[in-house]
Amino acid sequence: MSNENTYNLWRITRGQRHRYAGAVLSMALMNVFMFGSPLIGKYAIDLVVERDLSYAQPGLLNLALALGGESPYLDYLIISSVLAVLATVLAGLFLFFRGRLAATASEAIIRGLRESLYRRMHNLRAAFYDTADTGDLVQRASSDVETLRVFLSSDVVEIGRAVMLLLCVMPFLFYLNSTLAWLSISLMPILVVGAYIFFSKVKEVFQITDEAEAEMTATLQENLTGIRVVRAFARQGYETEKFGTKNAAFRNHNYRLIRLMGYYWGISDFFAMGQVGIVLIMGGRFIMAGTLTVGELFAFMTYVSMVIWPLRQLGRVLTDTGKAVVSMGRVNEILDAPEESTERVPQSGRARGEILFDHLTFGYDPDKPVLKDLSVHIRPGETLALVGPPGSGKSSLIRVLLRMYPYQSGRVLLDGHVVTELNRHWLRAQIGVVLQDPFLYSRSIRENLKVGRPNAPDADIIEACRDAAIHASIERFPDGFEAMVGERGVTLSGGQRQRVALARALLKDPPVLVLDDSLSAVDTGTERQILEALAHRKGRQTTLIIAHRLSSVMHADRILVLDQGRMVQLGDHRTLSAEDGPYRRLCEIQGALDASIRADMAGGEATAHRKGERHGSL
Repeated sequence: MSNENTYNLWRITRGQRHRYAGAVLSMALMNVFMFGSPLIGKYAIDLVVERDLSYAQPGLLNLALALGGESPYLDYLIISSVLAVLATVLAGLFLFFRGRLAATASEAIIRGLRESLYRRMHNLRAAFYDTADTGDLVQRASSDVETLRVFLSSDVVEIGRAVMLLLCVMPFLFYLNSTLAWLSISLMPILVVGAYIFFSKVKEVFQITDEAEAEMTATLQENLTGIRVVRAFARQGYETEKFGTKNAAFRNHNYRLIRLMGYYWGISDFFAMGQVGIVLIMGGRFIMAGTLTVGELFAFMTYVSMVIWPLRQLGRVLTDTGKAVVSMGRVNEILDAPEESTERVPQSGRARGEILFDHLTFGYDPDKPVLKDLSVHIRPGETLALVGPPGSGKSSLIRVLLRMYPYQSGRVLLDGHVVTELNRHWLRAQIGVVLQDPFLYSRSIRENLKVGRPNAPDADIIEACRDAAIHASIERFPDGFEAMVGERGVTLSGGQRQRVALARALLKDPPVLVLDDSLSAVDTGTERQILEALAHRKGRQTTLIIAHRLSSVMHADRILVLDQGRMVQLGDHRTLSAEDGPYRRLCEIQGALDASIRADMAGGEATAHRKGERHGSL
């Protein structure tokens, strides 16, 4: 893969390869001691069977004779037993070192990979999330990463073990008996080829299974997030059936994967046991012919078992390798996605808040512009309101200002600097945004308020809450500012969420404040209170207000009216309401609506009054 951000199963081990080298070395030493036990057993068994010291290993025999015991046979067997136990203990010790080194390396690699993924997702372009599925991203950052962890913790070393055993055991077998050695490896090529075929098939099936699990996870995440909407529309049955369909699809694909593994284990067991059977049968014939001893057959059986079962396990290892390759590919789709550009030299200081949109043209699809040749100059400390029908480009203008999306032509300037040349983090730190549907963390109210200003003193927190008309509501909570907010702020009303988000932005005290229809869920009295507080702060920051209520925009210094991405009117409330145009028609519509509401309320009060009089006369 050519992309410099792309990871593969080799590159991912960078920085931890010395630990894997140590694990391989420990495994080699483990194998040395494992190889010693069958040799010790070979000589001991032949000695017992033949009752002839000439069958003993010369070095151990000399040691037994040096002890000067009454029975050299018994001394030899005792020494052999002690050495066999010692070899087994040392092999186990190096097995422990191998496991520890591999586990340490894999956990370090996976921790770094998780952090890289998390960091990457924070810096991906906004367009990536326009089509991404949250549940699928969670699946990649959790289940797929866990698949890689399993592979790196055991299978990397297991592959080395199988190869090393094969290379080391073969010389021993041919040293003992070349004819039986050829017979003892006769079925091994079938196991290896079968493992490779299985690997190719299981990789394809796992890809489908993993994607099916991602779809199931996405459905679950979506339903849990929107559980109140599901209940409000009595859609539990439909959503349960929908999840059941995704769950069944995952079950079926996973069953197909398990069935493949079952076929492989059954067939590989047959060939593995067949290989052991060949050694046992032919070894027995060689013993009867006098060309092989019982001890040599014991050594052969042990060595063949040491090789054949790891080769059989190679199928499982290759299965995990196939899964790891698939998972690495899915993770790479995130790691390879384009990031937002990050300027190396950050700006410093506080912006004045002067904004200029100069012949701006922008579209999410370059061929379908949302903003067309828009020019407007906003002075520092000025309050500019943006009104227009849905889809006219109001929110898009803010996204361009925040550099969430690149614009096609024109310029956007902050304090005389083109925003595309400013450091993104500094730029966004100068702008406080309050959205219509604000996001709150599942933490305390205080922690949510201090997101943009972690070291804010309590006096500033209280002032911001009072200006946002939320302080009185917070004081009524049993835990006050320490009250926990549910996920996405579900324990608060829509108006309370908006006011907490507004207080969070005011506490940040940015040079530019953007209110994107952020008072839509508050009542008119609370709205008036908030607007009065913002009026007292006038001049402290440049304010952009996107709203549909005239009461929210009529006191702005200027009002920008957008329609189909173009500026159609610009002026203050008095001027625009006096001239013919979209703003005046909006005033007439909302005026007629307000008059109708007042009439309905007055009529309701009169009816209630008459009913009260009739009850009184009775």
